Amino acid sequence: MDTAKPTILVTGVSGNLGQRLVQQLSDCTVVGVDLTPPHSQVDRFVALDLGREESTRELLLLLREVQPVSVVHLAFVIDPQRSGVLDADRMWRINVAGTARVMEAIAEANRNSGTSIRQFIFPSSVSAYGSETPAPVTEDAPLDAHTLPYAIHKKESDLVVQQRAPSMRGCGVFILRPHIFSGATVDNYLMGAFRGTPNGKGARAARMRQSAKRLPCILPFGQKYLDNKIQFVHVDDMARLIAWILRREPEAQRLTILNVAGRGEPLTYAQCIEMAHAKLLRVPGQWGMRRVLQFLWSWNISAIPPDAVPYMTGQYIMNTDRLKKFLGNDYERVIAKTSSEAFADSFQKN
Repeated sequence: MDTAKPTILVTGVSGNLGQRLVQQLSDCTVVGVDLTPPHSQVDRFVALDLGREESTRELLLLLREVQPVSVVHLAFVIDPQRSGVLDADRMWRINVAGTARVMEAIAEANRNSGTSIRQFIFPSSVSAYGSETPAPVTEDAPLDAHTLPYAIHKKESDLVVQQRAPSMRGCGVFILRPHIFSGATVDNYLMGAFRGTPNGKGARAARMRQSAKRLPCILPFGQKYLDNKIQFVHVDDMARLIAWILRREPEAQRLTILNVAGRGEPLTYAQCIEMAHAKLLRVPGQWGMRRVLQFLWSWNISAIPPDAVPYMTGQYIMNTDRLKKFLGNDYERVIAKTSSEAFADSFQKN
């Protein structure tokens, strides 16, 4: 490894955001940690399961060896079906306990080994705020995630990071709360819903994908569901933001929380459906939508869990004034795309 370059350790390096971030760090030595090797080249890869209690010591030894200046913690189970982590308790151990383990290893490394990790960056999620917000929420709003395990785990991990930040011994801590990731390389619940992707693991889903069949976009009856607004942030803008923070002079013992969304106005669900050229299927109420998703989930046609219904029918918009002030003159360069542009790019070919 090139010792002249600053070393950055990235957990979850093999995920979509991790791969996009690596492309932003050509001037750094990148040590990647994940369960499986990444497609993009990193300077060093270490296979590590953060769901195991023993991983705290294993990560501590790695931190002492490679001496990173910053740690970016992206390791998180988002999609149980695609990741194969269907056990809810194991998902919690990776997501929430894993976040605590990473922070414990950093604090211990800074305490006793002469290591100087100056920054820790953790992407939380808009879903931590819950599925309905009465107005654009600021970073001080309460976290009210419910129903969906991913959202609940983001909330709990967010709180873990807040609680442990003061004990990080000279390490500045960032919590980034992005809205829905979008872009041609992104495949998440909402992008799958608008694209109509049969993204389940069953044979029927495979046949549908092979014949390019699309599932309809499902919403309950009622104009309010079409009028609900939603924001997006392009995954490359999120990667650029993290890289910008990594190059910034760290502020020791400071906790910074930032909402992150694309520039400009949010979109309505009706606008998203029109831009996606999706077929809309209306059903009676959220219970009807849940039953349809339950059927598609049970038959392994779709990977969208029924628990996601409140997050697919609600309105949760964020205020990003703090991010604009934080980035200053670099705001439009870092957050290059509006919500509309970020969403539109999701329907371009990779």
